[in-house]
Amino acid sequence: MTLILEEAPERTVGCLEPNNACASTNQRLRRAVTSEKGCGNGVIERGGGANLKNWSVHQKEPDNVPRVILLRKNLLTPSTSHFIMFSVSEFISGNSYEECQATADWLLSNTQVRPIVGIVCGSGLGGLAKMLKDPQVFKYSDIPNFPRSTVHGHAGQLVFGTLKGKPCVCMQGRFHLYEGYPIQKITLPVRVFKLMGVETMIMTNAAGGLNQDYKVGDVMVIKDHINMPGFAGISPLAGPNDDRFGVRFPCMSDAYDRELRELAHDVATELGYNDFLREGVYCVLGGPSFETIAECRMLHMLGADAVGMSTVHEVIVARHAGMRCFALSLISNRAVMDYDSQERANHEEVLETGRQTAEKLENLVSTMVARLEHSNNNSF
Repeated sequence: MTLILEEAPERTVGCLEPNNACASTNQRLRRAVTSEKGCGNGVIERGGGANLKNWSVHQKEPDNVPRVILLRKNLLTPSTSHFIMFSVSEFISGNSYEECQATADWLLSNTQVRPIVGIVCGSGLGGLAKMLKDPQVFKYSDIPNFPRSTVHGHAGQLVFGTLKGKPCVCMQGRFHLYEGYPIQKITLPVRVFKLMGVETMIMTNAAGGLNQDYKVGDVMVIKDHINMPGFAGISPLAGPNDDRFGVRFPCMSDAYDRELRELAHDVATELGYNDFLREGVYCVLGGPSFETIAECRMLHMLGADAVGMSTVHEVIVARHAGMRCFALSLISNRAVMDYDSQERANHEEVLETGRQTAEKLENLVSTMVARLEHSNNNSF
């Protein structure tokens, strides 16, 4: 794969701006174009034009060779073409091994905590981070190479500390496809966690209930997922595989650790939570629009019990890197399945359900963490 910066007035698709979600990509492009030096393993054939406000992204496949083309608008005649070639996997993804290692090294040099558990907080569920003792907080904006969380209800910071005696790192706010980031970029934190020594990932999310037996406020242990973006080829593992992260074709039939799921049910029994703890299949969509009635009916027919816009991409990357995964969905609303219904899904309902159920979910997760054993099997 190659990345080509091509000057042409036609076939433009949306300008890249310096302050948008792809700002880091713009900066690297600007440096490359201005200096006429390659990025990663790429080589510049010809450079031209340092102001990338005039460039835009376009995808085409000439001669069956996938390329991403940044087209410069209205500057040259259609017959003129200046282009720069890069490695797409390293340049566009923003998720190279070296970049992840640099971020991990920066964090390790700024905290004494050596986490073995990584926790990702979903919408309205950031209270888990408040349970950490001796917390040390890093805003995403201060962490090299990190994206920025743009969703209301996501604080946008990493919190290091101990939970029930276990060193942990907690993401207060995750990243989503609908925020405009490449899928490799939204999963970068998971790989950084692996390089820091994390062995077990615990993820939470707020989801719509498709299973008609589920009630608002129920908590679903995810036993499997349906990856709808994956059906369209949108995968965090797309592109050349780096064996230092994991194998080319990772197995996903055991994505959600059976022992951790059994532990969750045991803890729920002890805490008296069996009346609202479920287990089911989570389906991920791209968002940000909530699902139509027809889509909800289809997903339910496919076997999904809950639907949301996160988690699955993180699980895929974590399993690729050999980490154990456990995930919970807070059923924040019931999916609308009836055309005569007056119900309407909305984000405020999601956040309010999170506030009401947060304490029970926090107790469940913290008790589970207390019983985790350190495997001392980090292969990186």
